[in-house]
Amino acid sequence: MTPVTHCAGRTLALFGLGGSGLATADALRAGGARVIAWDDAEAARARAAAAGQEVADLRGIDWGGVASLVLTPGVPLTHPEPHWSAKLARAAGVEIVGDVELFCRERAKIAPDAPLVAITGTNGKSTTTALTAHLFRSAGRDVQMGGNIGTAVLALEPPAPGRIHVLEVSSYQIDLAPSLAPTVGMLLNLSLDHIDRHGTFENYAAVKERLIARSDWSLTGVDDPASAAVFERAVEREMRLHARGHGPAGRHYPVSVRQDLPTGVSLSAGHMVLMRPYEGSERILGGTDGIATLRGLHNAQNACFAAACADLLGLRGADAHVIQSGLNSFGGLPHRMEEVGRIGDVVFINDSKATNADSAEKALLCFPRVHWILGGVPKAGGIEALAPLFDRVARAYLIGEAADAFASTLRGRVLSRRCGTLERAVAAAAEDARQASGNQTVLFSPACASFDQFRNFEARGDAFRALVQKSKI
Repeated sequence: MTPVTHCAGRTLALFGLGGSGLATADALRAGGARVIAWDDAEAARARAAAAGQEVADLRGIDWGGVASLVLTPGVPLTHPEPHWSAKLARAAGVEIVGDVELFCRERAKIAPDAPLVAITGTNGKSTTTALTAHLFRSAGRDVQMGGNIGTAVLALEPPAPGRIHVLEVSSYQIDLAPSLAPTVGMLLNLSLDHIDRHGTFENYAAVKERLIARSDWSLTGVDDPASAAVFERAVEREMRLHARGHGPAGRHYPVSVRQDLPTGVSLSAGHMVLMRPYEGSERILGGTDGIATLRGLHNAQNACFAAACADLLGLRGADAHVIQSGLNSFGGLPHRMEEVGRIGDVVFINDSKATNADSAEKALLCFPRVHWILGGVPKAGGIEALAPLFDRVARAYLIGEAADAFASTLRGRVLSRRCGTLERAVAAAAEDARQASGNQTVLFSPACASFDQFRNFEARGDAFRALVQKSKI
């Protein structure tokens, strides 16, 4: 745990008593603060009260004595409209922050030079975060990993000299963290997502850009137009400040797996190459060829970011082999291009984390021919953007709310079958794949959110894995 000592003696309101909310309340109390917490769910309130947390409806408290409202990231801050607790806080002139902001303020107080890596982007955040932490851990470094992946940030050990915190941060978390200024900030990519929470794509991209603007070093993907524009603006800001004598130049690095770059990180003959601005020398960071857990161009991009971050924070020179060794030993993430079983010549891939079309595209690009299970709660734009890859699909098996819309998109281009449930889809796809000749792939890459049939993508992926294991009996 990271006790939030800078809030000692203050009263804070907290809304949202899920996992990160409870961890935040514990960390605040451990640091000497009073926390008044609430959640709309009665079960969450009961769990918190049983753990010793003060629970009271925030609509009935005296906001005059409240220093901050700590809002869980899943609660709307601006769109489609601010949550009622946010409205109350603003009316009282009380700041609204999240757990990442509390962590950043505590770091500034107790260990301002402790290395902090923050990773964001529409797709690839979790893999890049896990791989970055793995590279440092493989080199024997003291690493804490969490944020939007796994462990809540305030449940991690506190910042300390030599201890590296590697955090995945969502747009929601960045929006609630005005002082987030990492040692290395990464923006992987930007595509249409979370418009319901930010109103427009421009608002969404602007929130992500804040991470790069405040980083000591930054790594920004330049293979999509929106991210490339973010990088150009970062360099322009840096050069203006440098010309005025404020800070060094050459701290922003572009990353590409589709083009050669004069500086930054790119691929050359299958190897990741880092060219530092103004130095004129290149360094080979490693390669991903033959690593099953890093298959596909999208994972080559994730590896470029992770390896470059490792280099920036000291894994270079004599330690260069450690990066390649770490890449080789990376076990991958559950629910992201996860091989969960083989039955004869059929391999089953769990890509439940693909909650939008852009993410599903990465999986489709990895296989020449697939039996594709998809569907759930569709995102804006559906799957029309994936049309150039439809020739890779032997047949599509549709589930959930999106089934009718996806069937319409696929009509005349891909054979499809409305299965309704994941169980029926797995059975149908497995049978069709068994009857086909040669090596076959059953790919579960939904291109949708899970909330129509599952509580989250993890539960959905676990169900797929269990169904595959059951079919092997």
